[in-house]
Amino acid sequence: MAFAASVITLFPEAFPGTLSLSLIGKALRDGLWSLDTVQLRDFGQGPHKNVDDTPAGGGAGMVIRADVAAAALDSIPRNDRPIIYLSPRGKPLTQALAREWASGPGVILFCGRFEGLDERVIEARNLQEVTVGDAVLAGGEAAALVLIEACVRLLPGVLGNDASLSEESFSDGTLEQAQYTRPREWEGRAIPEILLSGDHARIEAWRRAERERLTAQRRPDLAGKRLNT
Repeated sequence: MAFAASVITLFPEAFPGTLSLSLIGKALRDGLWSLDTVQLRDFGQGPHKNVDDTPAGGGAGMVIRADVAAAALDSIPRNDRPIIYLSPRGKPLTQALAREWASGPGVILFCGRFEGLDERVIEARNLQEVTVGDAVLAGGEAAALVLIEACVRLLPGVLGNDASLSEESFSDGTLEQAQYTRPREWEGRAIPEILLSGDHARIEAWRRAERERLTAQRRPDLAGKRLNT
């Protein structure tokens, strides 16, 4: 069964968006994965199809209703897929999570809006809260595109070159080293000579050292995790 992504959103026109481009889009057209959207407002209440209401206890903004969200979620066949709520208070999206989800049947994503989602539906439907970074977005749609792409690019046959997956950032707990290509010299900056040496063992040793250096410099949190494993 192909990886299937279902997205609940007030803005289904946001999809597939960038997911229709390049190799990810080709894989979608070739049936290596599938995407469908569910319009949250179809499950709204009253003549105006309201999906939100004022926060209990007062406060600014509006909150998505539990009954509306649950009706939308229950309309989708789960098929053992995790239900993920894109939320700035969630656990960070990581390469490990993307690999876990990519190896399964797919994901169901709920795109938040307003001040958030009634906590009761998060608990009742066992939603996993996930964030794509320590910043607040206007809604979950952009985050959903990021999460889906992170998963789909790991599917067999999507990128075409499995080696590119094993050598990229986070694949072994380090950041990827710098990359170079022609011209040999540009604006007085030359490609490191070792990369032109043809000595594959020395090149790999240099790349490994550069990955370690960059990780320690830019992401000491990752370097610390590797030391503790």
